[in-house]
Amino acid sequence: MTLACERSIVRRFEQQENSFLAKFDSHRQTILKGYLALLPENNHQNNELSFGVIVYAIFLCALFGANTVAIKYSFSGLGAFTTAAIRFSVATLILFCWAKWTRKSLVVKKEQWHHIAVLSVGFFIQISLFNLGLNKSQASRAILLINLLPFLVLFLAHYFIADDRITVRKLVGLFFGFMGVAFVFLEKSGLTSEVQAGDMIILTGTLIWACDTVYRKRILLDFDPLHLVFYPIAFSTPFFFIEALIWDKPMFLYLDYRILISFIYQSLVTASFGFLAWNYLLQKHGAVSLSSFTFIMPIIGIILSHLILSEPITPKIIFSLLFITSGIFILHFKLKRPALLFPPRAEM
Repeated sequence: MTLACERSIVRRFEQQENSFLAKFDSHRQTILKGYLALLPENNHQNNELSFGVIVYAIFLCALFGANTVAIKYSFSGLGAFTTAAIRFSVATLILFCWAKWTRKSLVVKKEQWHHIAVLSVGFFIQISLFNLGLNKSQASRAILLINLLPFLVLFLAHYFIADDRITVRKLVGLFFGFMGVAFVFLEKSGLTSEVQAGDMIILTGTLIWACDTVYRKRILLDFDPLHLVFYPIAFSTPFFFIEALIWDKPMFLYLDYRILISFIYQSLVTASFGFLAWNYLLQKHGAVSLSSFTFIMPIIGIILSHLILSEPITPKIIFSLLFITSGIFILHFKLKRPALLFPPRAEM
């Protein structure tokens, strides 16, 4: 083979290689554009929230933080189970009207009903235990105990949800959370046996709530989120009325404007408006960004339980609050990293 022939073959090979690389780059850009087009338009907002959204998220967390105080206050005029029955009756009606107004389908597939049944039983038990325990205990202690929820969910998710493992950061958050609960139970001054029994009932309800949350996470992709909220509430409400008829003696003690306001707050503001508003933020900005503000809830709850219910804020309660809010913050706060358009060359 002559030298000219060899050079001709080399040039032809280089041209083919350049043509192949150009086509490959073109296909790569097309695939990338198609992938980006499939992503939600607000995906980038999971990392960066506007000032208005931050204020709105803080406002909603403050509303949720005050909910336990409103429920406890309503017990002065209504029975514990009566409160739950009426509260969730109103919430069911509002969610139904909202679904019809937004043309959201409430149809559930046949194979999904057993999941709805499990969630309904779990919801009924956890709310019943929480209201029963709160009726015996103090709102400030209940607020701290139910904020153990994210720590219990994290622990259970490690064993029951794939790729949801406990990291060093999460382990530190768990330590802070459980230390906070330990301080709640270390507080003994001025507490009756009834209050301590109420604490244990609330803690049991919180554990069931955590199991319910992990179960929801496992089936969430197969459901419309509205179904997972609406049907457990709707199916549990009649049983709350049955509990009220059996155990609330009397169901109605008295009703004044303050009790009415507390009831409207927990029924309309948190159970209805709060759900819809928080859901809207989740759709727009994602759970990762919004969960960073949940540490506000116990702070607001403790302050309001002191101001409205005149419950004492002891040093152990303060230590418990500091540990639990720090743990929630550690669990959810992540340092932002710059997003890479392409992976590092070594990983390609």
